[in-house]
Amino acid sequence: MEKDHISELKILKDIAEILNEGTNLHTMLHDALLKLLQITDLQTGWIFFIDKNGKHEMIAAQHLPPALLNKTAQPMCNGSCWCVDRYMDGRLQKASNIMECKRLEDSVIHEWGDTHDITHHATVPLQAGDERFGLLNVAAPHKIHFEQRELDLLGSVALQIGTAIKRIKLTQFQQEVKLIEERNRLVKDLHDSVNQLLFSINVTAKAGSSLAKDVQLKETFSLIQEIAQHAQVEMKALIWQLRPQGLENGIVSALKSYGQMLGLNVKEQIKGVSVLPAVIEETLWRVGQEAFNNCRKHAGTAEVHLNVNISKEQVIMKIQDSGNGFIYSASAELPTLGLKTMQERINRLNGKLSVTSSIGNGTVVEVSIPLS
Repeated sequence: MEKDHISELKILKDIAEILNEGTNLHTMLHDALLKLLQITDLQTGWIFFIDKNGKHEMIAAQHLPPALLNKTAQPMCNGSCWCVDRYMDGRLQKASNIMECKRLEDSVIHEWGDTHDITHHATVPLQAGDERFGLLNVAAPHKIHFEQRELDLLGSVALQIGTAIKRIKLTQFQQEVKLIEERNRLVKDLHDSVNQLLFSINVTAKAGSSLAKDVQLKETFSLIQEIAQHAQVEMKALIWQLRPQGLENGIVSALKSYGQMLGLNVKEQIKGVSVLPAVIEETLWRVGQEAFNNCRKHAGTAEVHLNVNISKEQVIMKIQDSGNGFIYSASAELPTLGLKTMQERINRLNGKLSVTSSIGNGTVVEVSIPLS
């Protein structure tokens, strides 16, 4: 018994070292899962991240059998399974035996490939405090049952992994806040120094052109003025990207100004008043910016409706146009790289992003972010 206890402590120590040193989420989970399999008698494992809507993503995997890697069926990406269902309805609270893996069962029925004699697995929820992230699943050939001692060990490992995930997510959040603060500082410096210098050059060149008698000298001053004016326009666009004008007056004011700059007719409506945290305001701005850009390029209409609803619990922003629309299913990937990037930012804020569109019926982009 004492020997088994020492062995378990060593397993926890080895995995803790990987988790404590990790700074990249994907790499950390990949390495921790590999170490877990190396120092136990288990052969394969995978980690699902699961959002609040039950949509799962395989974030790490080791030694999956060919049946689960079938490129046509993609069983690890598509369909539901018992462990995810139990996780979503609250029945899965601790390390548990899954009698049979539905994904493996389907792979046998549909002949997707060799399962390496794996039919059952253990599943463990990943969480830190009240925040849940997903599942850790592990299995081995011919193993149809995990003893309670094995489940307890897997539960301890899962707690370590959940804490490490929380740490990295908090670090990423803090980095984003620092990035916003640095961007705002840079905007102020550009506006107060470089932009003012360009303005002074423009005014000086204009005055020099008016006073110069020599034709060549007058043309030189005019060229300097033209270059300074062009540089001012470029500087204005750069400042817009870094920190939109009007954001100090609220997200609606900023987005309306940005839309007008793009040539859009923005009809805004706001309900509720609140000072939003900088990171949420920045995220809403980036989503709105992407939606407005897509509207200008693809919608075939200049009219856009912007609705923002702020309550004590959450902020909801909806951007809608009545333009061309496109074929899109809610279960499909988001249509642009910009929106995919925004989805990641919103997920880190425990928010939700949805896109609704169909041919001839326009497009609706809606984002909701909790304020608690």
